Amino acid sequence: MANDSSPSTHADTIPGAILQRDKRSYAIVPKSPVGIITPEELDKISAVAKKYDIPAIKITSGQRIALVGINEEDLEDIWLDLDMPKGQVKPAEKNLHYVQACPGIAACKYGVQDAIGLGQEMDSVFSNISLPAKLKIGISGCSFSCGESMVRDIGLLGKKSGWSLVIGGNAARRPRIGDIIAERLSKEEVISLTQRFLDFYCLHAKERERTARFCERQGLEKIQRAILD
Repeated sequence: MANDSSPSTHADTIPGAILQRDKRSYAIVPKSPVGIITPEELDKISAVAKKYDIPAIKITSGQRIALVGINEEDLEDIWLDLDMPKGQVKPAEKNLHYVQACPGIAACKYGVQDAIGLGQEMDSVFSNISLPAKLKIGISGCSFSCGESMVRDIGLLGKKSGWSLVIGGNAARRPRIGDIIAERLSKEEVISLTQRFLDFYCLHAKERERTARFCERQGLEKIQRAILD
C-alpha cells in the first residue's frame, strides 16, 4: 500500500477504478446502459457520495455517472455499498465502452423507433466480446440523430421504414462521418448485421485500429460485400 507521499504502485490493477490526474485519487463509473438509472440506484449513489465525502459527481458524455475524487482505501467498500455493476474504466480497453441512446418513442414526440429498447439489447449482446480496439454505439430514434449515431463506431438511425445501420463514425482527433451500410432493418436484422460486421472487423483489423480507420482502409464496397452477401 502506498504511503501518503507517493502514488499507488498498482494503479492499473485496481478493478473498477480510474486513477486521476493527481495520481492519488480515483474515479468510478457504475454501469448504466443507455443512460437509464433507477431511483434506488440514484439513492445509493447519493448515499455513498455523502458517506465517503466524494467531492464530485459528473455525468459523462457516454450517459454515465462518474464519482470522482475517491480515496483508494474506500474503493472496495464503495462498490459494496453501491451494489451496482462496474462500468468501463480503461480509456483504451478493447471492447464495447458504452451504448448511448436518445429517448426514442419512449418519450420524444419526434421518435419513430424504440432507441432505448434496442440500445439495451445491443448492450446485452455486445458488452463482453473482445475487439481490436474500443467500440462505441450511438442509437437515435429518428433522423435528428440525438444519439450521435453518425459519429460512433456503430450507429443506428430510426426511420418509419426501420433502422439504418451506420459504421465507422468517429468524433475523436480525426473525426469521421460514418457510412450507412444498410437501411429498412428490423431489430433482429440490426443485431445480426452488427455481429457480422464485428466478425469481419475482428478478422481483418489491425491492433487498436478503430472502425473509422478500418472502414477507410477496407472501403465501403468491400465491407458491404463481406457482410451483406
